[in-house]
Amino acid sequence: MATRIECRAKEIVVYLDGEIDHHSAGMIRVSIDDVVLTKRPQLLTLDFEKVTFMDSSGIGLVMGRYKIMKSVGGAIKVTNLSPTAYRVMKLAGLEKLGEISQREVI
Repeated sequence: MATRIECRAKEIVVYLDGEIDHHSAGMIRVSIDDVVLTKRPQLLTLDFEKVTFMDSSGIGLVMGRYKIMKSVGGAIKVTNLSPTAYRVMKLAGLEKLGEISQREVI
């Protein structure tokens, strides 16, 4: 799993690439949390466009980042979910935590 993190004025955008499972979620979590606690953004955007596989660790990743953003007074947004991942996240109730959206299917 590769991640690219962009720090903007009041937003951090994390571009996720590859598979999110128990092992990779831990590494992703640490890198995101370090930046969030340092920069204290108003918005954390997680871009799932290039995620090829996600187990329940993906839900845990989003929920944990919601909690850390709440602790710094910020919000979370999850974008470009596959239709399947979008359904799973909606079933888990993540739309109550922040904005979630699926990628456009062409």
